[in-house]
Amino acid sequence: MIKYENYGLKSTRAGFGTALKEMGYKHSNLVVVGTDVTGSVLTSYFRDTFPDRFISVGVAEQNATTIAAGLALSGKIAVISSYSAFATLRNADQIRVSIAYNNVDVVIGGAHSGITVGPDGATHQSLEDIAFIRSLPNMTVVSPADYEETRKATIALIEKGGPSYIRFGRPDMPTFTNEQSFFEIGKANVLTEGNDVAIIACGHLVWEALKAAEELYEKYNINARVINNHTIKPIDVETITNAAMECGAIVTAEEHQVYGGLGSAVAEVTAKNFPCPIEFVGVRDTFGISGDPLELLVKFGLSSKDIVLSALKSIERKENGFIGYRKVSDVPIANQ
Repeated sequence: MIKYENYGLKSTRAGFGTALKEMGYKHSNLVVVGTDVTGSVLTSYFRDTFPDRFISVGVAEQNATTIAAGLALSGKIAVISSYSAFATLRNADQIRVSIAYNNVDVVIGGAHSGITVGPDGATHQSLEDIAFIRSLPNMTVVSPADYEETRKATIALIEKGGPSYIRFGRPDMPTFTNEQSFFEIGKANVLTEGNDVAIIACGHLVWEALKAAEELYEKYNINARVINNHTIKPIDVETITNAAMECGAIVTAEEHQVYGGLGSAVAEVTAKNFPCPIEFVGVRDTFGISGDPLELLVKFGLSSKDIVLSALKSIERKENGFIGYRKVSDVPIANQ
């Protein structure tokens, strides 16, 4: 099986900040709206280079959101960023009405997402943001896997236009993609081939999924198909359906509640197109706690070991005759 190299530890937030600076040179109408965490979310890269196109509003995410919408309605490309717990939920009404309803060119950067924000604790560990934001019409939702993919995703969303949300983290994490790695909004990347089980992951847990696939092969001779499903909306129906049909067992992995996030989106696709056993690796209906990021992954059941156990369980359910799993040729065509 393919083994991915760790090119070094780097934060996804740095990929976001780097991309904003790059796009600032390309687009003279790009404006960034910051809250009180400019240095933390690394919009400081843009601020320090283009101070005349940076607006700081302080601890006022609702105001920042409406300002960004107004800028976009005036012909600007606007970016707003804060911790994802505040960038999506504190200003939910303003995102829904001012940005999504008006279908304007605003990129929302949700920084410090997931459990790996670590010591900041439960109030800052955003585990519900995807569930809300993906339900909004016109919204694109991306959760990239590493520094380089976050840089590419930020650039792609700015170029695409329309309302969008990009979710990224705080700590330095393994970088395993590079400038040549394929990235396209709405198209998942199949990182390893296999037909025994499909592991569909996003964000930091893509690396954990790769580690899990290696362990499954070395310990159990199980070939896992690892899918980096960075775009949660619009979701890659074809790649997910093919995984269900060809593997017959799925595990989803995300730094988010098991309700409403990537796992729910994958389940929606398979329920409609090809039901199969699915196990969900995610936070299970609880708030987070303060702690070391990597230790929290273990505590909340989000590590590669948890993905391995879930993969074994999903395969067992398939082999025991899961009622929804059939050969492709046996699937009837539903009446329209």
